[in-house]
Amino acid sequence: MGAKEKPKLAMYWASACGGCEISVLNIHENILTVDEVFDIAFFPCIADFKVKDLESYPDGYIDVCLFNGAIRNSENEEMAHLLRKKSKIMVAFGSCAYEGCIPALSNLTTKEATFDKVYLNNPSIDNPDGILPQVVTKVAEGELTLPAFYHTVKSLDQTIEVDYYLPGCPPEPHQIWAVLQVVVGALLEGNPLPPAGAILGAGIKSVCEECEREKSEKTIDRFYRPYQLVPDPDQCLLEQGIICMGIATRSGCGALCPTVGMGCRGCYGPPDGVIDQGAKMLSALASVIDAGDETMEDDELEHKIQAVIDTIPDPAGTFYRFSMAHSILRRVKNGKGDS
Repeated sequence: MGAKEKPKLAMYWASACGGCEISVLNIHENILTVDEVFDIAFFPCIADFKVKDLESYPDGYIDVCLFNGAIRNSENEEMAHLLRKKSKIMVAFGSCAYEGCIPALSNLTTKEATFDKVYLNNPSIDNPDGILPQVVTKVAEGELTLPAFYHTVKSLDQTIEVDYYLPGCPPEPHQIWAVLQVVVGALLEGNPLPPAGAILGAGIKSVCEECEREKSEKTIDRFYRPYQLVPDPDQCLLEQGIICMGIATRSGCGALCPTVGMGCRGCYGPPDGVIDQGAKMLSALASVIDAGDETMEDDELEHKIQAVIDTIPDPAGTFYRFSMAHSILRRVKNGKGDS
């Protein structure tokens, strides 16, 4: 990079909702500073970049790539490898790239079941011939191709080497700006970069550590969905029977959801030292469930505990909403391997 050249920035959207791109724009006037400091080398969401533009760059031409989205299909995977090859610093940007997030909940089922629900047995679909997407379709003019749809959704680091992680669904604007400042300081001023594999823009403890709600020792005899209860504005939500993932989730967001009466959903991933976010949450719940007392028979105790658990309508989707791809479970067994 010449003395007068600006660092090159790329951002790419794989299997995700697009919220991460919007969050970048939400850094407000700092977006002008980004434009001043960086040359945008590849950012298809905001400008007319083509894959051939990216392919034409020398290896390592891009200084930092913010890659958001999980790896759901062959195109996602090919672009991940290409951007890794062209980038010096690869950041898994947002929960989908970091842990698989919502797309990875389809790891609880199969490709065939997903296609059946989307293209066949769906009240909004008009598909009388039962046509499903094909990787290759022959037409008079030649062949039309689509990316191969994978059975298993993967996180970015299950596909390529990742240098840093920026969690959140989406990441908060102030965190994005802080991370960009770290990168700029390293590229332009020679400041040291964080150690490889670091999680940037977040804390090391749990959301509970930054939540101001009052906590006490209390057991729970049932759980409530958000619409079923108006929570006490000061008391810990979990103690009121509202599922809150704060105890199993990394700090850094400022406890935004619990502050407004919504349980933490877990989008920052597990705190330091926690391997499996869902397992951590299950362990935490086991310690607060009202399981009766020692005078009860075993079958009565089991029935009582099960009745409490039954008030959680979707345990897997609740406890692994953001972390399924990175979990110990990763996916249900389907005889398809990881393809």
